[in-house]
Amino acid sequence: MRRLAILVLSLLIAAVVLFLLLRLLPGDPANALLGVGATEQQIAAARAQLGSDQPLYAQFLGFVGNLARFDLGTSFVSRAAVLDEIGNRMSVTLPLTLLGFIVALIIAVPLGIVAAVRSTRWYGAAISVVSQLGIAIPVFWLGILLVTLFAINLRLLPSGGFPLKGWANFGEASTAMVLPVITISLVMAASLLRYVRAATLDVLGSDYIRTARALGVSFPEALIRHGMRNGAVPVVSILGIELASTFLGAVVIERVFSLPGLGSMLLLAIQQRDYPNVQGVLFVSTLMVLLIGFAADLLQRLIDPRLRDRTRTS
Repeated sequence: MRRLAILVLSLLIAAVVLFLLLRLLPGDPANALLGVGATEQQIAAARAQLGSDQPLYAQFLGFVGNLARFDLGTSFVSRAAVLDEIGNRMSVTLPLTLLGFIVALIIAVPLGIVAAVRSTRWYGAAISVVSQLGIAIPVFWLGILLVTLFAINLRLLPSGGFPLKGWANFGEASTAMVLPVITISLVMAASLLRYVRAATLDVLGSDYIRTARALGVSFPEALIRHGMRNGAVPVVSILGIELASTFLGAVVIERVFSLPGLGSMLLLAIQQRDYPNVQGVLFVSTLMVLLIGFAADLLQRLIDPRLRDRTRTS
């Protein structure tokens, strides 16, 4: 309940900050809506239509009232409901983020354990070196390399785009997701692998592993039964951070591969000074990040009972 209260308070603070920062940016949404050559009367009429001529506190109360009704407003430009547009865009951004995260876990967890257990062998050191190189590679550059290799040279996969019918055309949609998912998963796996390796090394040097081995338990059994759960606690918090970062960083991948996700919606809304769309995308992104952190915190307490005991005693 305390974590839930912190989540709600953080969301309220984020809503206030987003509202104020957007109003401090230069530019007038009425000018962006009307374009060059509009008269003062037309601009004034547009401001009255958009509500940007109202005092700041009146605009904020309207914004908070809409949030309480789960209404993110209406786009200044397209006059479409922001929540509906975000829902359509999330059908691209969420699968991209989750699939990239799952593939990164499949790569990082076993390789991180191998790199720790076989740290004195050449292949253990090689895995660590490759992960360091993966962290240093910018995600957009990796995406361009994959496009050059698989789309331009080998012509195996599309270089970008998404079918107009979306996931209704499942085959084309899945094919369009392959390169973006690989790009995200490789970059994320390189980072996660380091943390899995570090957590595994801590577990290998622990007293309970040595005690289990002294009692006749085999090394794989001791690592799986006693080490994995203890090593998972610090990794879970990192997983939450990485998943949130991937969700926010999807804007770059969507730009590289021309995907109609939240990233392209946000960039277009910023260019058009479309406050409702910008507020909606940023608010939903903030909500997703806070929910991911909340879920990671709960998962840590489920894995490690010591955290639950510490919470009760405090």
